[in-house]
Amino acid sequence: MKKITLITTGIATGLVVVAIGTYLIAGNAQREEAGNQGVSNIKQLVHDFSTRKATAQSASITSSQLSVSEDATTTKTYDLPANEFFVSIAPYMEQTHPCATHSLTGCQGEMKDEEFNVTIHDSAGNSVMNKALVKSQSNGFIDLWLPRDKTYSVTVEHKGKTAKSQVSTFENDDTCITTMQLG
Repeated sequence: MKKITLITTGIATGLVVVAIGTYLIAGNAQREEAGNQGVSNIKQLVHDFSTRKATAQSASITSSQLSVSEDATTTKTYDLPANEFFVSIAPYMEQTHPCATHSLTGCQGEMKDEEFNVTIHDSAGNSVMNKALVKSQSNGFIDLWLPRDKTYSVTVEHKGKTAKSQVSTFENDDTCITTMQLG
């Protein structure tokens, strides 16, 4: 009788170990999936605020977080992707505003719904972006996600006029670029 009990206990212990292992593996897979989903969702959420598909009292974006205030007392923060940096550029001809931290609900650029050629090179001269006819949003900004911890040379062209600027994507760098006057 004792042998059967020991075998049963051994089997039960083995089943418990298998069950715990399965639970841990499944839990990790679900967390990884949720984490990946969260990264794409945060980018979509930023896009929705930029294009005014989502509304809030205020939404601003730093080098590491999106902060959304629905009212004067509640603010939600969302971490940005670890390997991508958000920057929003408002090329202009006549008017601009000083800005460092982009307000997705408040910043307004001069050139709404206009088409631009945008070229971006990293500090080694490698092309990161070379797109013709990038359209600014209704807020006059062009939103970009760039690799973090680098310095870039950005060129924006519009109807024969050009603006150039250096943009960097290190922790605490600006997310709102309003210094690119076309000339």
